[in-house]
Amino acid sequence: MRLDLDALDYAILALYFLTVLGIGFAARRAISNSADFFLSGRSLPAWVTGLAFVSANLGAIEILGMAANGAQYGLMTVHYYWIGAVPAMVFLGIVMMPFYYGSKVRSVPEYLRLRFNRPAHLLNAITFAVAQVLIAGVNLYALALVMQALVGWPLWVSIVVAAFFVLAYITLGGLSSAIYNEVLQFFVILAGLIPITIIGLVKVGGIDGLFDKVRDSKLGDAALHTWTNTAHSGDNPLGASWIGIVFGLGFVLSFGYWTTNFAEVQRALSARNMSAARRTPIIAAYPKLIIPAVTVIPGLVALVTVNGLGGTTGDLQYNNAIPLLMRDLLPNGVLGIAVTGLLAAFMAGMAANVSGFNTVFTYDIWQPYLRPDRDDSYYLRTGRIVTVIGVLIGIGTAFIAAGYSNIMNYIQALFSVFNAPLFATFIIGMFWKRMTAWAGFVSLLSGTIVAVAIYLLYKLGILSFGSDLDESFWGASIAFLTVSVVAVLVTLMTTPKPESELRGLVYGVHPADLTGDAIAGDTAWYRSPVILGAGALALAVMFYLPFL
Repeated sequence: MRLDLDALDYAILALYFLTVLGIGFAARRAISNSADFFLSGRSLPAWVTGLAFVSANLGAIEILGMAANGAQYGLMTVHYYWIGAVPAMVFLGIVMMPFYYGSKVRSVPEYLRLRFNRPAHLLNAITFAVAQVLIAGVNLYALALVMQALVGWPLWVSIVVAAFFVLAYITLGGLSSAIYNEVLQFFVILAGLIPITIIGLVKVGGIDGLFDKVRDSKLGDAALHTWTNTAHSGDNPLGASWIGIVFGLGFVLSFGYWTTNFAEVQRALSARNMSAARRTPIIAAYPKLIIPAVTVIPGLVALVTVNGLGGTTGDLQYNNAIPLLMRDLLPNGVLGIAVTGLLAAFMAGMAANVSGFNTVFTYDIWQPYLRPDRDDSYYLRTGRIVTVIGVLIGIGTAFIAAGYSNIMNYIQALFSVFNAPLFATFIIGMFWKRMTAWAGFVSLLSGTIVAVAIYLLYKLGILSFGSDLDESFWGASIAFLTVSVVAVLVTLMTTPKPESELRGLVYGVHPADLTGDAIAGDTAWYRSPVILGAGALALAVMFYLPFL
């Protein structure tokens, strides 16, 4: 599958890469300490951090993965946006950011150290670091797929070259470089995906023509509904019941990812004040609502126009839905923009993983447990070295992702193992002040072990689920329940922390000041996180109505 690019297309690509590296060099001049490198000095406005927040998620998972899901599961893929993202993003902004930003923690694991103890902190730091390099490998593999299609290089060469560009601008400019590049990449990504969507719809006769062709495809009419056929898992392409969708995806997996994934939360922590931090994920929720138009719709177009799509090997894997459409639909010039948009998406996703990895490894593993009490310049230097190490590990984990024909199945398995138990520990500890320090550690460890066990038993054929994604939904749900039960049992047998140590960490115990650092304009009604959040939730419900 070789894309036929000409000189104009390559010129567009070259201009983009030069701009990315230029931003890295520019951001480097603003770095004077480790806080600048890891958290942008907590100085960025809400619109910048909001766009970076959604762009950081708009990587391989979103573009190749959701288009692949659109082709494999139909419109049920929109659950990942309208119930599987937006409610959790609103909850993060309104409820959880006051705890994160108000306590001045530098990372999500650091919150666990303050709320519980050092064992819980170290366990979360290690599992987060492992998860980030695994997910970075997914983004890197997807980026390499496009490079392979672009220039015909072997996969391993494409992976190494793609990793170099991400490594260069993160090492140069730290989080500021990543965030400002993510803002640029957000618009470049849309510029690349919109032409694919429009030209694809024109080819199949508009949205009505597309839906008619989907009804005649192997998915049938069930692929055009989101809730109608969810009473039983076997009645819909996703192979999931409404219970798994609502509780497994809409609550555990979604809230677990959006509210505790430091690669996302880090963008909000870099905001200039509490108001901007709270608005960051809510601003991001609005573009998130409409992203299915440029991911799921192209997946459906690929389903009805690419003969044989859905193979387990070769060019016809679901992962290649977008690259195949680019090859078949786009003229030169537009093709260059689309390829640039894809590369921007994958670089944004991997940069988010790497910047999260270097911060947590440096602040939560290296500094407190291995090399404490060094000067700040030492940790800044360590952060840059760890960035290189993270990218090198990501190159290795990219080959794990290469073993999956649909990378979204792999990603959701990772989320059910790493995010679901963490979210349960967080949400219980944040709202139940009686939960003890050892209950936090033991419940997090137990939930993670159970989630891993369910996944392995499913892969060994001992447990059966409707699909790989259905396993993720149920695995996450069972892990959540495990954490809940263990947290209660261990709490009843151990001593809780005194209330004086929980100030600003638990709901109702000396809540954070939401307006103390406000600037001019923050009190305007249209900047209210509650009003903005309610608007996003209302739109999510409205968007479902035509596709019930």
